[in-house]
Amino acid sequence: MKWNWQQSDWPDFAWKKARFAKAEERYLLEAGECLGALKHLGAEQRDQLTAEAMSEEAVTTSEIEGESLDRDSVQSSIRRQLGLADDKRRVAAAEQGIAEMMVDLCRSYAGPLSDDTLFTWHRMLTSGRTDVKDIGRYRTDTEPMQVVSGPLHARKVHFEAPSSSDMPGEMGRFMDWFQRTAPNGSTPLSALTRAGLAHLYFVCIHPFEDGNGRIARAIAEKALAQNLGYAALTTLAATILAKRKGYYDALEANNKSNEITPWLTWFAETAIEAQRRAIALIVFSIDKTHLLDRLRDQLNERQQKALMRMLREGPDGFKGGLSAGNYTAITEASAATTTRDLADLVDKRALDRTGERRHARYRIAISLRPVAPVTLDERGEVT
Repeated sequence: MKWNWQQSDWPDFAWKKARFAKAEERYLLEAGECLGALKHLGAEQRDQLTAEAMSEEAVTTSEIEGESLDRDSVQSSIRRQLGLADDKRRVAAAEQGIAEMMVDLCRSYAGPLSDDTLFTWHRMLTSGRTDVKDIGRYRTDTEPMQVVSGPLHARKVHFEAPSSSDMPGEMGRFMDWFQRTAPNGSTPLSALTRAGLAHLYFVCIHPFEDGNGRIARAIAEKALAQNLGYAALTTLAATILAKRKGYYDALEANNKSNEITPWLTWFAETAIEAQRRAIALIVFSIDKTHLLDRLRDQLNERQQKALMRMLREGPDGFKGGLSAGNYTAITEASAATTTRDLADLVDKRALDRTGERRHARYRIAISLRPVAPVTLDERGEVT
């Protein structure tokens, strides 16, 4: 069996272009809707939403790789770098590094992709790490770079990347391709196709000792922003995390052939779903602001704490609805106080209640807009 980079047509990827025409149109149309929705936010709201979205992307792109970060620390670092008010907390190296990368990606999306860009991102990602030998440079180890799983006695090799000696040539060719396919390049590609292909192409080269997945997703976001002409509010990593198994399955299914229609289909579905999540997040932010403005100075400290905890769940809502037990756990209130507080929140139209007694569940009294999975069928129809 040969990997895709070992085949004679590497890296001349092929795909059924006609299948993606409607998906590309839909993505650009909904990008306009997303931009229009943002205009309904005030400057302070936009800043807050941007910091929250960037923090979510930073945390989820790391979680895809099995790394858990402190969300509040990441957001504090991002706010500081954006010149926004922050809580002045001390931030660990891992949180600081990924925050720096996300801000740099946002600020420099229009610039060309270069070795220096990737090396800078890699240094940020590996900040504080002592287990990585090649930091801020392409890998040099002579041992094969393999993606494996399973116990030592029964390892399964999911992919083997080109040797480290091939990195300068492979990455030079990748950089040239990325520039040529940009909107102002000699052979431009449309947004979803270019971003999806860039992600797969980079991951197959696997140029770094560690951090390839996170950098691949950053490159995809850079490609989308370049095609749109602005750094869009994105939930790409968060959406990938929600379907992580499918993500790895799709990548593995497309690393043995340079016909990549299946991968581009999966990526297009995910990118459109991510954009719809971004729109839902903006609308939710508007509704949340209206709700909090209406309730200003009407809630006690416990009620406010519980409400803010529920609002953190965003457009999907508090999973399963808030129970009295949840409220007690969040606020440390007694059972009697919990009952009074929840009844008052319902009376104030902060929460809606369904069910009775121990089956009672409470939900935020604003319209939630959970986003359904997107499907791109054989005819190119998007549903």
